[in-house]
Amino acid sequence: MLAAMNLHVAPRPWHRAHPVAAQLIGVLGVGCVVGMLLYLLRGRHFWVGMLYAQCISLCIAYSIGLLQSGVSRLLLRGDPDNKHLKSGWPGWAWMLPCVIVGSVLGHELGTMLAAAMLDHQPRGLFSGSLRQLVLGGSFTLLVALLATLFFYSREKLHELELERATVQGHAAEAQLLALQTQIEPHMLFNTLAHLRVLIKLRPDDAQAMLDELIAYLRATLQASRVPLHPLATEFERLQDYLQLMQRRMGARLRLELTLPDQLATTPVPPLILQPLVENAIKHGLEPSKTGGLLRVRAGMRDGLLCLQVEDDGVGLYAPKSANTPFGTGFGTQQVRERLQAQYGGRASFTLEPAQPDASGCRATLLLPP
Repeated sequence: MLAAMNLHVAPRPWHRAHPVAAQLIGVLGVGCVVGMLLYLLRGRHFWVGMLYAQCISLCIAYSIGLLQSGVSRLLLRGDPDNKHLKSGWPGWAWMLPCVIVGSVLGHELGTMLAAAMLDHQPRGLFSGSLRQLVLGGSFTLLVALLATLFFYSREKLHELELERATVQGHAAEAQLLALQTQIEPHMLFNTLAHLRVLIKLRPDDAQAMLDELIAYLRATLQASRVPLHPLATEFERLQDYLQLMQRRMGARLRLELTLPDQLATTPVPPLILQPLVENAIKHGLEPSKTGGLLRVRAGMRDGLLCLQVEDDGVGLYAPKSANTPFGTGFGTQQVRERLQAQYGGRASFTLEPAQPDASGCRATLLLPP
């Protein structure tokens, strides 16, 4: 659902996108640290010690990994719904024996591998004295436990990040739905107010407008239940709405809608232009005695989808009177909140005069395509 809604989600970290390579690099890093420690303790044969450290680290890591995977699969048969077992983690009670056995087995295999590469006589944990066995085994086990704890902590942190992202995604989805459902009654109330006035002035036109309103609401309310829809659909809904407004304003409302063919399928939030068009008519064109021209344009600007709603009405700073009602800011606030919930900081919304003399108004949306 998050992908379908195109919510603002951070890209996957590199180590999550390439887990095998990340694990290999981590194991090699542990081997480098161990090799450096051995060189500092012994003071000789740097590259020989580094080769032994890398071979032993790799063999221990994959020995523990195979044991962990095998134990998890066996336990999963008795508890098939356990999400931790499904992810390959059997719990520390089983993991500690896996670490101990895997450390011993991996140390012996790594020692034999390095010795074969250098044409040495292999000397494992059990080929020396008891003191060497205790010291070597303790050091190997300590490093293996620390490395296991590191990888386990990283996985747990990733799980917490996923849970947080899921919660944030659900919250953003709920916020979007709440904002979207607020737009619908707001639009309906405004349209019914227009219809109420028209009933007194032109009853026949009011009847036709009512029929068109029913058809418009049926199409609009159904379409608005999706998180995104094609820009062509958004323009179709605008045309239906503007047809209703022309019933009220007649020739005083002139329209110019421009949608390039290459942008017709671009996904946008449904009804994102609706409140801007309503504001342009209610606060810009209706208060003007002569009405005016409403332009709705789509294009590209600096790699972003640019949507503009522009009118040549009375302007943002016209003196308020009975013919120029005060706005509540509902429509523009809804647009800003929906853009923030849908795109984060990747989208912008500006409202400015359309002409140098401060007449008219231009609303501009810049959205990620």
